[in-house]
Amino acid sequence: MDTLKQDSAEFVSALPRVGITMGDPAGIGPEVVLKAVAEEEVRAVCQPVIIGDAQLLAHTARTLDLQCGYQIVRHDEDLPSRSTAPIIFHLNNIQGHVEPGIESGSAGKAAGGYIEAAVALCASGSIDAIATAPINKRALFLGGYSFPGHTEFLAHLTSTDDYAMGFVAANLRVVLISTHVPLSQAIGLVRRARFEKTIRLAHHELERWGIEKPRIAAAALNPHGAEGGLFGIEEASEILPAVERCKVMDRINVSGPYSADTVFLRASRGEFDAVIACYHDQAMIPVKCLSFGEAVNVTLGLPFIRTSVDHGTAFDIAGKGIAEHSSMVAAIKLAAELSLKSGESPRAVEAA
Repeated sequence: MDTLKQDSAEFVSALPRVGITMGDPAGIGPEVVLKAVAEEEVRAVCQPVIIGDAQLLAHTARTLDLQCGYQIVRHDEDLPSRSTAPIIFHLNNIQGHVEPGIESGSAGKAAGGYIEAAVALCASGSIDAIATAPINKRALFLGGYSFPGHTEFLAHLTSTDDYAMGFVAANLRVVLISTHVPLSQAIGLVRRARFEKTIRLAHHELERWGIEKPRIAAAALNPHGAEGGLFGIEEASEILPAVERCKVMDRINVSGPYSADTVFLRASRGEFDAVIACYHDQAMIPVKCLSFGEAVNVTLGLPFIRTSVDHGTAFDIAGKGIAEHSSMVAAIKLAAELSLKSGESPRAVEAA
């Protein structure tokens, strides 16, 4: 029996360790995280480390009747080098009762603390990648954090200048030029320099994920790719020059701009490895139509792999035990997969 336990511990230690932030404690984050970690397919590919509040997680687990035998580690303790059980990294950020479905600064502050702790654990080499549960942007602001979302928050914490939001949905990969800004502002951000930077970043990250000579397509901004300037000039003045420069100067396999009403379908059928999208909803409509509930958000440019769910905090169903956790499962599994492909799981390599 002792030999079996040792073999099990060695197998788990050879897996990448994925830190999973609990998200806004008043949302569905605690529920979807616990449900995901309870899945055998998740524990087969990584060692989960839930970063959050042990009391709330324990209460949620009892409510959901989930028994996973978690090992609780306090925030001032080191993570164990070997553990056969999922770990809860307890921060004790929650003071008092958290009402499910209620937006609050205290919940936002707690959620921000989980993100900060995850980055610190990555920086120390204690975990290999991060998968994040959803946060509420207004609650985060009320909690003292002036970031529009995870992407900008993580870039700030890691002093990352070149970063982008990306999504993986089945066979479709999309990288965004801009994130959560008004559409009028997003159109103004479709500029040659920004497009070039995003193409280069996408190329680098796709190679980092193990894709050799990635094929990148640039989506057009205007209807039908502007029809030679009839419906706009951004394609000719900004996007095409960026594509040509990256193709010639950087030897990147990039082409376009292609009409946005077909390029995402073409990519999903295997013609391209990724599409550069001009604004948030241009990317999210095909992503969610193709793979709603199972798509994964990936932040490009960080010094570690970070993935997230494709949905929000869902305050309307928080605490009811009915939240779907398939996107959280997909996010954790992709974080584990990419950390291995990118060679950024030093603990797993050493154990192997």
